[in-house]
Amino acid sequence: MPKTEKVDTIERITRLFQESNSFFITDYQGLNVPDMTSLRKKLRENKVKYLIAKNTLYKLAAKNVGQDKLDEHFTGPTAVAFTSEDASLAAKVLYDSFKEKERPRIKAFVVENSIYQPDDIKRLAELPPRDVLLSMLVAAVESPLSSVVNAIDGIFSELVRTIDALGEKKKVQV
Repeated sequence: MPKTEKVDTIERITRLFQESNSFFITDYQGLNVPDMTSLRKKLRENKVKYLIAKNTLYKLAAKNVGQDKLDEHFTGPTAVAFTSEDASLAAKVLYDSFKEKERPRIKAFVVENSIYQPDDIKRLAELPPRDVLLSMLVAAVESPLSSVVNAIDGIFSELVRTIDALGEKKKVQV
């Protein structure tokens, strides 16, 4: 690759590292063309970019963004899945592909600047999507508040009925 192409590729990979809140370093060896095409399509549907490049270019780009600790994972055939969306969706696609074909093999992955080992992918893949987690959180917060509002409403309703009853009683006595 001529020097200007390498510089452009390093800049592109650096930009992907910067724009992504999660990325997955994989070994794609053993995937045939139809399997790779299918994997890329599934990843693309979940807004994940899957890039194959030379390890030296990955190392330089990772160094540019302060991810020097990943150097040991950039060996052998390497592809990286980048996502700025929900990391669990990318993990699910990669994990499902691995369960089905035992490829691609996860070398390591980073979520929100924390590095995880390949064994942790299953836990991330089994998480519900981010939107579902947020709605579960809202429901958990809303439920006790609804109970409090209903309890207060019940107390005020009882108070109003008591005052009305006293008013009716006084009318009858007069």
